[in-house]
Amino acid sequence: MLQAFQRVLVLAPHTDDGEFGCGATIARLVQAGADVHYLAFSDCVDSLAPGLPPDTLVREVREATARLGIPPANVKVYSFPVRHFTRDRQDILELLVQVRQQLDPDLVLQPSLNDLHQDHQTIAREGLRAFKQTTIIAYEIPWNNLEFSNSFFVSVTEEHLQRKLDALAAYASQKDRYYANEETVRAQARLRGVQVGVRYAEMFEVVRAIAR
Repeated sequence: MLQAFQRVLVLAPHTDDGEFGCGATIARLVQAGADVHYLAFSDCVDSLAPGLPPDTLVREVREATARLGIPPANVKVYSFPVRHFTRDRQDILELLVQVRQQLDPDLVLQPSLNDLHQDHQTIAREGLRAFKQTTIIAYEIPWNNLEFSNSFFVSVTEEHLQRKLDALAAYASQKDRYYANEETVRAQARLRGVQVGVRYAEMFEVVRAIAR
């Protein structure tokens, strides 16, 4: 089923959200030959620790997505200020509409509509508006999801999971976050795998599924 998707768009509110939510699935899609594009809507300058260069997370997301196999030309990083996406909602929607017209993806991976973070909620809602005629699945961010419908699972291999871990390791500036460690990522992948009888998996909720 996953092999049917040829043009895939990942919507990451902030740098690293896409890797945490669906990094192993991205690696699997790339391996299968899909043309994967990645949009990060904020360079998160305001969230950097004092003393770090302002382009730190831009460099890190480019390295991380390269480790997943996404071509550099397919990665775009925007500068919407963190925690102000609701204010910039219309600009974000217009950007997404332009992307839809240019790329015409057949699969969009985005945050859940039930994600508690206000920036994630904005990307989820505007993503649905912009891509209402496209299959959309929402990736899991456990520490943000108040509710989550475990309606779609992607089986991944040790190789796919290792690529996700390697991608997350590119975020040296974020390594002290309590969830940014191999133990947590592996445990989540193992739990989701157990739920569907495979070794590792990533879990999604179906926002819109279109059979053509």
